[in-house]
Amino acid sequence: MTLYTDYLFLTDEIEGFKLCRDTRFESSVTVLLCTKGFIEVGYRGEMIRIAKDDIFIRVPRATSKGPFECSEDFEFKQITIPAQLFEGLMFDLIRVEPLWWQKLEYLKENPIFHLQPKSIEACFVYFKLLRIQLADQQTDYRKQILKLLARGATMELLNYMDMNLVLGDDEVRRLSSNASDYTFEAFMQLLREHPHEREVQWYAEQLKISPKYLSEICKERSGKSASQWIADVTVSEIKHLLLNSTMPIHKIAEVMEFPNASFFCQYTKKHTGLTPNHFRRQKQQ
Repeated sequence: MTLYTDYLFLTDEIEGFKLCRDTRFESSVTVLLCTKGFIEVGYRGEMIRIAKDDIFIRVPRATSKGPFECSEDFEFKQITIPAQLFEGLMFDLIRVEPLWWQKLEYLKENPIFHLQPKSIEACFVYFKLLRIQLADQQTDYRKQILKLLARGATMELLNYMDMNLVLGDDEVRRLSSNASDYTFEAFMQLLREHPHEREVQWYAEQLKISPKYLSEICKERSGKSASQWIADVTVSEIKHLLLNSTMPIHKIAEVMEFPNASFFCQYTKKHTGLTPNHFRRQKQQ
């Protein structure tokens, strides 16, 4: 069975697994749980084995190409989501998970974990719920429910890492080991603490570097410029306030420190394709 939309791909078939290794999924996040047998896949230039009760997590920009081999009794369940949706989920969780970027880096180096029965059961539950929603195309709230389920699954993953793979100070420093890494992490920290600042110049001044150099570091470190990161965090905050509060538009514009409601509406439409009122109404239907 293989089911998918433009924002979620779910399969437990080998043909679906092959399809998901297509170049169009290179910037996606893939979570594969091996339930029987084993599979060996190419990952970052070497072959790795995923055995029964192992979960394999491929984060964006972690190459997973080349040949693969699996046992005759190999069975699995796989969920794949676009990097943009995953990053949006992480932005939503940024207040409760300040080390999410370091954890992604850890996953890039350590993509396989052996799960305990309780965690395996949770995987089965999320897979089943996602399958039901993907199969039911008549559900009015289908897309919103799928995103909420993906958010819940992401939090389960972070919770698992907290319980079993605690990142100590030494590990965090190792994952941010050079000057550009430290600068990027400092930039991310500023984004968390000052989500209403929208100028690259402001962040560069706090870090005592030029705006151009800051953008170069962000591009090299994450594939996105500083202005893209700022816009993503700002839009995430706007969406959160529109969907989770009853504040009028002019009040949200004030909270987000826009000069006026008109400019706020223009900014929201530019980055979401909808005015704030239209976005709020559409998502609440």
